[in-house]
Amino acid sequence: MPPKSSSVPASIDDTLTLLSSAGYIADRALATVLFLSLKMGRPIFLEGEAGVGKTEIAKVLAETLGRKLIRLQCYEGLDVASAVYEWNYAAQMVEIRLAEAAGDIDRAALSKDIFTDRFLIKRPILQALEPDIAGAPILLIDELDRADEAFEAFLLEVLADNQVTVPEIGTIRADHPPIVVVTTNRTREIHDALKRRCFYHWVDYPDAERELTILTTRIPGIRERLAAEVVGFVQRLRQEDLFKRPGVAETIDWASALTELDQLALDPATINDTLGVLLKYQDDIARISDSRSRAILDEVRAELTAAE
Repeated sequence: MPPKSSSVPASIDDTLTLLSSAGYIADRALATVLFLSLKMGRPIFLEGEAGVGKTEIAKVLAETLGRKLIRLQCYEGLDVASAVYEWNYAAQMVEIRLAEAAGDIDRAALSKDIFTDRFLIKRPILQALEPDIAGAPILLIDELDRADEAFEAFLLEVLADNQVTVPEIGTIRADHPPIVVVTTNRTREIHDALKRRCFYHWVDYPDAERELTILTTRIPGIRERLAAEVVGFVQRLRQEDLFKRPGVAETIDWASALTELDQLALDPATINDTLGVLLKYQDDIARISDSRSRAILDEVRAELTAAE
């Protein structure tokens, strides 16, 4: 467990150290953008393929900085009631009935009474604007591209001014702005107006050296030969014509599964039996199984032998 500190990193190197203390091996470009985002109080917009570690960045920040993580998982049809706030209509109706039973029919006063914080149900975005003794929370807006385009308009006020306007109450502003991490898998383009309010970074697949470091960090007991072959195999697999290339998350899952099977190294039969851990579409599995997986493994072994 890495030490927790509510203070943001003082430099890019400190940011790299902070991430690595929680097992997240980042490149310097990502650490630079993240450092600037934390230092200048700007949201960070992370784009990239699924499984490359975008969501994990928000989790690591919450863990290492000792902040609350508030996650808004986006989906088609997401609206203000689910993401920002809604009124507790049932409780409001009870309040109205009690007022009527007591003979209190001052409608103006009653309207003010029922539209107060007591009846306000705070969803993730509004929760993120509330003060917290541990410091401003981490607001993760995950997979924004899954939400409808219209929903992006609701985020502009939050990202630009760290506030939300509730018509019945007024504007609710954060005393200490949350640390906002927005992720997207780029299944559709996000509007420029939203991107302009953020610092942008494309999270790419790691090179072989960094992926090997990630793997040995996340699975400390993995055999050296197995780790090298897994990384080499996945690196080549990403060059294939696949519907969905495996991300770092799949590399870790596959290596963990092979470790559970007590594998010392890869072999064609085990690869074919466990491809479902690495690839998620039958067409991709069928394309790689048998002869192609054997050919890739031969290439990996030849390269490792040449490097020894």
